[in-house]
Amino acid sequence: MVKSLTSLIFRWRIVLHDIFVIPFAWLGAYWLRYNLETIPDNFLQGALFALPVVVTVQAVTNIFVGVHRGEWRFVSLPDLSLILKAVLIGTAVIAFALFLVAERMDYVPRTVIVLYVLILSALMCGSRLAYRLIKEGHFTTQSGRKVVILGAGAAGEQLLRDLHRNHPNRYNIVAFLDDDPNKIGRQIHRVPIVASPDVLQDLINRWEIDLVLIAVPSANDEQMQRLVTICENTGVQFKTLPGAHELLSGIAQLGDMREVRIDDLLGRDPVRLDWHRIKHSLCDKTVLVTGAGGSIGSELCRQLASVCSSHIVLFDQSEYNLYSIQEEMAERFPDVKITPVLGDVCDSAAANHVFDRFKPSAVFHAAAYKHVPLLEGQVREAIKNNALGTRIIADLAHRNGVEKFVLISTDKAVNPSSLMGACKRVAEIYCQQLASQSATKFITVRFGNVLGSAGSVVPKFQQQIKQGGPITVTHPEMTRYFMTITEATQLILEASAMGEDGRIYVLDMGQPVKISELAEQLIRLSGKTPGTDVEIVYTGLRPGEKLYEELFHNDENLTHTEAEKIHLAATRVVSEELVNMVFDDMNERLNSYDSSLSDCLKKLVPEYKPVD
Repeated sequence: MVKSLTSLIFRWRIVLHDIFVIPFAWLGAYWLRYNLETIPDNFLQGALFALPVVVTVQAVTNIFVGVHRGEWRFVSLPDLSLILKAVLIGTAVIAFALFLVAERMDYVPRTVIVLYVLILSALMCGSRLAYRLIKEGHFTTQSGRKVVILGAGAAGEQLLRDLHRNHPNRYNIVAFLDDDPNKIGRQIHRVPIVASPDVLQDLINRWEIDLVLIAVPSANDEQMQRLVTICENTGVQFKTLPGAHELLSGIAQLGDMREVRIDDLLGRDPVRLDWHRIKHSLCDKTVLVTGAGGSIGSELCRQLASVCSSHIVLFDQSEYNLYSIQEEMAERFPDVKITPVLGDVCDSAAANHVFDRFKPSAVFHAAAYKHVPLLEGQVREAIKNNALGTRIIADLAHRNGVEKFVLISTDKAVNPSSLMGACKRVAEIYCQQLASQSATKFITVRFGNVLGSAGSVVPKFQQQIKQGGPITVTHPEMTRYFMTITEATQLILEASAMGEDGRIYVLDMGQPVKISELAEQLIRLSGKTPGTDVEIVYTGLRPGEKLYEELFHNDENLTHTEAEKIHLAATRVVSEELVNMVFDDMNERLNSYDSSLSDCLKKLVPEYKPVD
C-alpha cells in the first residue's frame, strides 16, 4: 500500500513538472522568435492569451499519451520517442484550437509553433536524461572495484547498464575485451573496447583489475573453456552470466552474476525446440510423472508446468523429495494444479489407484534406481524397481488408454556391463513389444549422465574438494557423456511430442568428457591447483562400470530426425512370447528371493556382460 502510494505521488510530481515547463517552452519560443530581445506588446499579449489553452491541451495530451508513466531513472529511447509524440500531437491540437479562437492565429507566428516543439521536447527529455545521469553516477568520480567485462555484445552492454544503474559506486567498469576485431577501438556507454581477452593479464597488471566478468551467455564449451582458462591464469576473481539454457528456461535473468560452474564448461549450444508442437501435445492435459522428486523427474515437472499442463500428478516413494518438489511447484507455478501422491511404482494397487483416480493423458516414467556400483549387490531390488516397476506402469498406461508413455532410459542400457543397464534395457524391450499391441504410444528416450543430478560424479567431487581431497577417479582414461538437466528434460519433451510409437530416441550428448580432466577442472574452479592443493587418486573400475559409455548398439543404426539433437535408434525385434515369459519368470523368482534372478536378464539381453 505504501509502495503504491509513493508511486502515485511520484507520478503526479512528473505530471506537475511537465505542466510547469510548458509556459517556459511557449514563452521561450516567442523570445527566440524575436532574437532574445523584447517581445512586441501585441504578440506578448497574444502569447499570454493563448497560454491557458496551450497548458491545458498539452497537459491533457501528455496524460493521454502516458509520458508520466515512464521511470526517469531508466529513461530510454522509447520513452523519449513517446515524449516527442505527445509534443507533436499536443502542438497540432493547440494550433487548431488557436486557429478557431484567436482570429486565425494572427498573433501566433508560425515559427513560434516550431520553436515550441523544439524547446518543450528539449525540456521534457533533458530533465529526464539529466536525472538518469545523476542517478547512475556519471557526474561523480568513479570509484569501487575495477572491473573488466569479457564480451562486448548485447549481454555485455546490458550487464554494464545494470551495474551502472543498480551499483553505481560499487563497480568501476574500466574496459571491455572482445575477440571481434571490428569492435576493438569502439566504446559502449563511454567504456572502451580495448583488445581481445588474450591481453587480460597485461590489463590486470597495468590497471590493477579486481574482478573479471564473463558476459558471453551464448558461448559453447570450447569458447567458455578458453575464457575460463585465461581468467584462471590471472589469479583474479571472475564470475559469469547465466548460460543460454538458464536464460531461455527462465531459471535466471541476464543481470544475475554467479561463479563459473562446471556445466558452463561442458554445456553446448542452446536447444532450439518446437515449443508450439510441445504445447499442442501436452497443453491442458493431466500428466503423470513417476519419480517426480528425483533430479530428472523434478525438472520434467518444472518444464511441464511451463508449457501449460493443466494438472501434473507427482508420484514418488520418497516423502521428502515429494514434499520438496510440491512446495517448489506451488510457489513457482500457482496457476497449475499439482497433486502429490506418495507411492511406489512397484505397488500395483497404489499405481492402479493413481490411474483410476486421475486418468492421465501422458505418463513420464522417470522412477528408477540408478547408482551402478550399489545396485550390483542389490539384484532383487534393481530388477523389481527398474524392470518390473516399469512393466506395472506401462501395463496400466496400456489398459487405461493413455495417449503416450515416455520411458526415461540411459546410455548404460547399451551393451550393458552393469545390472542397472541390463534392467533398463529389458524395460526398453518391454515397452517396445507392448507398443505393437496398444493404442498408447510407447516412446523411449535414452541419454547419458546429467550434470548435478543426485549421486552423480560432480557433487561427489565437489564434496571431496571441500574436504581437502583427495578426489577419487576410477581410471585415468574413463570417459562419460554429460548434459545439463534442463537440456535433457527439454529434449525429452521434444521427443515425446514428435515421437513415433515403439521407437527409441537417443539424445545428442556431444563429445565424451574424460573424468580425470573433469576432476582437474573442478579443482581449478575452486581456486586450487590439481596435484598440489588437491590430489587425484585412481582407484580402479568398480563393479558394473565401463571405461567408455555407448549411446546405441551396433545393430540399432542410428538415424537423424527432424529435431536437431534427437536421433532415432532402429528397433531390434524381440518376440512377445519371450518377453512375457521372461518377465513372468522374473516376477516368480522375485517373490521367492531366487538367487539366480539376474540370469533372466541374459535371455532378453544376450549382450549383457557383467564385470567380473
